[in-house]
Amino acid sequence: MDTLEFGKFQDIPLSDEFFDSLKKDYKDFANWYVRKVSENASAYIQKTNGKLTGFMYLKVEDGEVTDVIPMLEPKPRIKIGTFKVEAHGTKLGERLIKKAFDYAIVKNYEELYITVFPKHRNLISLLEEFGFVHIGEKKTDDGIENVFIKSLSHERISGNLRSDYPLIDTRNVKYYLLGIYPKWHSQLFPDSILNTETYDLLSDTSYTNSISKTYVSWIADIKKIKKGDILIIYRTKEEGKAAEYSSVATSICVAEEIRLKADFNNVDDYINYAQPFSVFDSKELKKWWIHTNLSVIKMLYNGALTKRLIRKTLMDDVGLDRESYSGFRGITKQQLLRISELGGVSERLIVC
Repeated sequence: MDTLEFGKFQDIPLSDEFFDSLKKDYKDFANWYVRKVSENASAYIQKTNGKLTGFMYLKVEDGEVTDVIPMLEPKPRIKIGTFKVEAHGTKLGERLIKKAFDYAIVKNYEELYITVFPKHRNLISLLEEFGFVHIGEKKTDDGIENVFIKSLSHERISGNLRSDYPLIDTRNVKYYLLGIYPKWHSQLFPDSILNTETYDLLSDTSYTNSISKTYVSWIADIKKIKKGDILIIYRTKEEGKAAEYSSVATSICVAEEIRLKADFNNVDDYINYAQPFSVFDSKELKKWWIHTNLSVIKMLYNGALTKRLIRKTLMDDVGLDRESYSGFRGITKQQLLRISELGGVSERLIVC
């Protein structure tokens, strides 16, 4: 079982072998860790089957950062102070990066930074993929680290969906509601889990941890989706319950790519593309190859609605057509913004 929680330093013993590499890289790490325990500090702690596999410490700063070259001017920002994962082929690093962005959004800060030794190439590649820019160096007794900054300012939006992530550019795109069955929803969107569900549903796999998601459908109209279009994820009704109160909008995603059946050379090509970030296994995927209208949607998981909107709210307060098919339907920009407002989505995420 996989768990991610915001827990206390004191709950994780410094003697855990997970910290051995950090002790090796940083001579003062043990003393720093003890200080954080005494300060009752917290961090994001990831465990897989009870074993520590991820750790991320975030610090809120407001002043000038003088221990890097060039110095950073006084500004509200989040420092990623300690960041390590043992992903074992999964996308755990992506999930922790997402939580760092979530943390900055909640705190209403528009900048994050991190220092990394050049030898950590995989981490650097991940940071650069999601918009962190190398801006300087930090000289320490342990060696020279690179300094990377991520801006969440709307003015810095570039049009590259990954480097702009988690910002949602609502300009010059279309907007849709995409229905997903409950049995698949919580594995695909772990931060959008409902209060009636438990984290036992989740496991340390690529589709759970990753920012990237793929979903397979044979609804004919899905081929309308284009890169950059915005998708409101709609968890369909629970078995035996009325849709009016158990169907709920939970998340906002941005479409990265849509591939139709004709875009794949054969069934193996399709499975190899779809499976890494999908909730479906190869057997299920292969079964669906028979559908003429088969589509694979690759999307970015930009954010969870902090207030889930039931179908009744979507119809009565957002103005969605009660007679339209809820598996997939177009919505207006005004309806998207209303869903964002009622769903408690931070204005910092939405670029208008």
